[in-house]
Amino acid sequence: MTGWPKHEQPREKLRIQGAAALSDAELLAIFLRVGVKGKSAVALAKDLLHHFGSLPRLLACSSEEFTRLHGMGISKWSQIQAAYELVKRSLEEGLAQDSIFSSPGHVREFLQAKIGRLPHEVFLCLYLDSRLHLIECQELFRGSITHTAVYPREILKEALARNASALIVAHNHPSGNPLPSDSDQELTKTLVNALQLVDIPLLDHCIVSGSGFFSFSDSGLMNNGN
Repeated sequence: MTGWPKHEQPREKLRIQGAAALSDAELLAIFLRVGVKGKSAVALAKDLLHHFGSLPRLLACSSEEFTRLHGMGISKWSQIQAAYELVKRSLEEGLAQDSIFSSPGHVREFLQAKIGRLPHEVFLCLYLDSRLHLIECQELFRGSITHTAVYPREILKEALARNASALIVAHNHPSGNPLPSDSDQELTKTLVNALQLVDIPLLDHCIVSGSGFFSFSDSGLMNNGN
């Protein structure tokens, strides 16, 4: 990139115009830092985006998949993953500082960044205080999420241990379809009824995929277990 006009180099462009002015490839090139023989960092970044099909797929790739590509080593993968983790932590910290209802899209952004691209299913609990600020986000179960695989007793125990005043649960669908199954709906009813016994409202059950999102609350399906 050193042969480019200085104002067109990604770092200089970022300094002058701000990060929002850069393309995905230019932003990625900053983390790659250097290209390979005959190919600039920006050209290499474009090749990466083309190979994976999208930026989210690239961010979710394993080190093994990444390093199979020419010019891509564990150092470059680590730099990209570190930046992605900072984004996720920033979103989580925002939920801890503000009520979840102060920014309706914040929970969605956080959950999609956290679990939307995982190749396996996980079940998260977001424990909230009386002001609906996040106390903690806990991955409670991993694997194939079914009605029988998630244990309401365990969720109640963890919520009480944190003195939670409310709860949001979420899981991902690696298949890409965020619509709830019959099992998801039954699980939601079971959790609502169980949490009512200890006066902890279940505010929402969210289902996340790489490009989709489903909210039981937004869809009018949080029916208090009825």
